[in-house]
Amino acid sequence: MDFSYSPKVQELIKKLSAFIEEYIYPNERVYEEQLNAQESRWSGVPPIIEELKEKAKKEGLWNLFLPDSEYGAGLTNVEYAPLCEIMGRSLIAPEVFNCNAPDTGNMEVLVRYGTEEQKRKWFIPLLNGEIRSCFSMTEPDVASSDATNIRASIVRDGDEYVINGRKWWSSGAGDPRCKVAIVMGKTNPDAPKHEQQSMIIVPLDTPGVKIERMLPVFGFNHAPHGHAEITYDNVRVPKENIIWGEGKGFAIAQGRLGPERIHHCMRLIGAAERALEFMCRRVQSRVAFGKRLADHGVIRDWMAQSRIEIEQARLLTLKAAYMMDTVGNKAARKEIAMIKVVAPNVALKVIDRAIQAFGAAGVSNDFPLAAMWANSRTLRLADGPDEVHKELVAKDLIIAGGYNIYPREIEEVLYEHPAVKEAAAVGVPDPYRGETVKAIIVLKEGMQASEEEIIAHCRKNLTAYKVPRIVEFRAELPKTNVGKILRRALREEASRPQ
Repeated sequence: MDFSYSPKVQELIKKLSAFIEEYIYPNERVYEEQLNAQESRWSGVPPIIEELKEKAKKEGLWNLFLPDSEYGAGLTNVEYAPLCEIMGRSLIAPEVFNCNAPDTGNMEVLVRYGTEEQKRKWFIPLLNGEIRSCFSMTEPDVASSDATNIRASIVRDGDEYVINGRKWWSSGAGDPRCKVAIVMGKTNPDAPKHEQQSMIIVPLDTPGVKIERMLPVFGFNHAPHGHAEITYDNVRVPKENIIWGEGKGFAIAQGRLGPERIHHCMRLIGAAERALEFMCRRVQSRVAFGKRLADHGVIRDWMAQSRIEIEQARLLTLKAAYMMDTVGNKAARKEIAMIKVVAPNVALKVIDRAIQAFGAAGVSNDFPLAAMWANSRTLRLADGPDEVHKELVAKDLIIAGGYNIYPREIEEVLYEHPAVKEAAAVGVPDPYRGETVKAIIVLKEGMQASEEEIIAHCRKNLTAYKVPRIVEFRAELPKTNVGKILRRALREEASRPQ
């Protein structure tokens, strides 16, 4: 894996860093002052934001998140990582560069799955920073970390869809510029489990849409952006507002959340870096018990541990980004899950140490540490709680029989062979290596392939320790009652002493 940056990216890093230093940091307080000077914090957007957005556009620091070169900067995930990290150093920075959630995720949904008309009406205004959007998925009455629990209904009625449901934590809905929501709900409760949900575009001025309240986060209201509880009461929209098609909601959600999750992680590393800088400056300027705080052993331990943890988190982020770029979001889901657990927890630990070093000042609003901590803590829940991501990682290990072979990744490569109809990869004990990959394959009718050919195919696409050393051909594979391959049975069978 090569994490060096091209001259183009190095120049963007330089320009973005200079912009943050010159325009963002000095205006963080201005932003708060303008917000508080209004009749209400929800009355409007501080003028400084639009001024900074215009500066960012002129300097070419706009829509850097979009890998599509037609609409964005055409950067890979690895190339975008250092830029997103820099933006994460300030809570107001992402919007200035039009790289803020949930708009980035919604734009990616529209550019990937939207019709030309949907793009014209909603994607282009979002791309230009003219409007904002929200994403309505989470519901107060169900455990929404399992997206199949979603109860909101989307019912076809002639040339329209009728939406009913209650959503909350629809981030961005408080912004007066927020004009549209992407809503997830059920179109067919009788369809297979992961094909019941759909996503649909709902303009917020549609009759029946009501913002019930704005939800604070640890006392921070995040105005004017905010997080809304919204009711959709017999809301009617044209059938053309459905995204991709009925039953595609779960697939869209998985496609949307991969990039969104890693962007959060990139920004969290930036927040942790800034917190560490705050701590290092503070402890060198304060004296307690006869010496600088920086000369106390416990403080040095905090500083060193923070640097170690940030570096580890950054490398895992880059690995996940690299895999997204090279093998796709689906194959990289385990790495995305791991960093989505690691990054918020690392940021929280680093920021907490900085708060401790600042003493009482750390929990005040005189410094951004308290707000940074609150934001980081929400990201142990947003876009999937830690426990869901750990479950995904553990499931891969269970399927592999405890071995480090990541069978789904191997199976995806096996399925790319033109002769393979079905495939399963299982881990089996090996007295010399500790573990060996066994591939069990069903060939397509009339097709042939040898063990050597299958192994050679895998060598081209997998790192050495993941390449199957045993290939077994069968007429069929054992299945569950819903048609999924019974990997556990195959693993137990393969692990039995011969």
